[in-house]
Amino acid sequence: MKNPNFGAAVALALAGLSGAAGPVSAQPAPPLRISMTADIRSTEPGVNRDSNSDAVVMHIVEGLVAYGEDAEVRPLLAKSVDISPDGKTYTFTLRDGVTFHNGKPMTSADVLWSWQHYNAANSGWRCASEFDGRGSVKVTRVEAPDARTVVYHLDKPTSLFLASLARIDCGGTGILSRDSVGADGAWIKPIGTGPFELAEWKRGEYIRLTRFAGYANLDGKRDGYTGSKRPLVDEVRFMIVPDDSTAKAALQRGNIDIIEDVSNNDVPVLQNTPNVKVAYAPVMSMTALLLQTKDPVLANPKLRLALAHAIDYKQLAAAVTEGLAQPNNSIVPLVSPYYDAAQKQGWDYDPARAAKLLQEAGYKGQPLTILTTKRYPQSYNSAVIVQAMLQAVGVNAQLSVVEWATQLDRYNAGTYQMMTFPYSARLDAALNYEMVTGDKAKQPRKVWDNADALKLVEAASVDSDRAKRQASFDQLHKLFLADVPSIPLYNGLDIGAFRSNIKGYQPWAVKKPRAWEVERVGP
Repeated sequence: MKNPNFGAAVALALAGLSGAAGPVSAQPAPPLRISMTADIRSTEPGVNRDSNSDAVVMHIVEGLVAYGEDAEVRPLLAKSVDISPDGKTYTFTLRDGVTFHNGKPMTSADVLWSWQHYNAANSGWRCASEFDGRGSVKVTRVEAPDARTVVYHLDKPTSLFLASLARIDCGGTGILSRDSVGADGAWIKPIGTGPFELAEWKRGEYIRLTRFAGYANLDGKRDGYTGSKRPLVDEVRFMIVPDDSTAKAALQRGNIDIIEDVSNNDVPVLQNTPNVKVAYAPVMSMTALLLQTKDPVLANPKLRLALAHAIDYKQLAAAVTEGLAQPNNSIVPLVSPYYDAAQKQGWDYDPARAAKLLQEAGYKGQPLTILTTKRYPQSYNSAVIVQAMLQAVGVNAQLSVVEWATQLDRYNAGTYQMMTFPYSARLDAALNYEMVTGDKAKQPRKVWDNADALKLVEAASVDSDRAKRQASFDQLHKLFLADVPSIPLYNGLDIGAFRSNIKGYQPWAVKKPRAWEVERVGP
């Protein structure tokens, strides 16, 4: 049962962080307070994770490479990366002078230990399957010939190895100090090389990070997860504020500095709020209606096509995003360099055709349940609108609203009929397809189990030639429209609202908050 005093309790806790009590000269600088809609699941990179977990962890750990602002992969803890002519050997030269939060220097031995930790049996690392042959590549051997060199050997060439290492849902394959685990191997906390270190996780309330004074910053400007990442505040608190109205009120009062994921319908109000600014950036994330093709009813491709033609995508995208986003039926995001004329083709909104296809599919009014969660308002609102549109053509669509943790577990297990689901950003079109394509017997979370599609994804994952990759993506989109394993709805926007005395906060393409290079310029 929902606690009727919950909002007041959160507001009281936020007010306690305002630093308003007592003489100003006696108060330390307040922390940079960033609101999040839900608590993190864990602090271990890529393990028992979700989007919020990734966002926090990526302030603490860093990998050999990382995504830049333009979605290109660049060195981070590596000074350079050399690729052998056959594309199967990657040699990383490590930067000098990098230390962990515990003061120990980072060496190639730490890279090797971290890799072994992630890939140990039953480690729970989400991305183990991406490097053991189940995904696009198999790492056959990792060597550390000296303290500053690490060599990865692959079984075949791939254009996605570095992009996979950099993936945010993999925790950026962050390099960890072995002190991150106990003598028994049990996880303690992330001890990384990032600009902030974990100080406290008060479950259900906040995650407190403190500035790492020994951070080895890269020169230059801010550049995604690489580039300059100076910690300009002493403390960052990710505040758990599930209620949007409480977060907005706290921002207006100055008890919260940043709302990192603003609902589209809150933009007009916040734009007209004194001392508050709003910033936008197009993102490569995707909201989709997933269809379980193993379900007895949805196994019929004609029925799935009927569902696709029952949805008015323009109306849905406009309603859910307050007219800010455009619909997109392609797995390739609108802002991707691989989004071309072929990707613009989608399913027409045609209720009459949808009704005819339902009849041809032999649909007899069986209930079809759409799983959703209120954790992500746009995703939930999409489910409500989709339900109404499906009902309008004769589909017995029902809504099941669950907690986010439950939905994520059901997604990973593949135990649903339909669900609206928000995918995190992938910064390469092949990775966008990889996140949905695969053998369901091995990876139940995959939605598209098609042998021809798997071959095309593999080709795009190996080819470095731009034209050949584009041809693969165009063929994939044509196959996807015919199979309808899921229904992409739209790509979103990263919308952030922040106090006017906060300088340097910028939304960006992967829809994750970044607390580095951010500072408070006034009271």
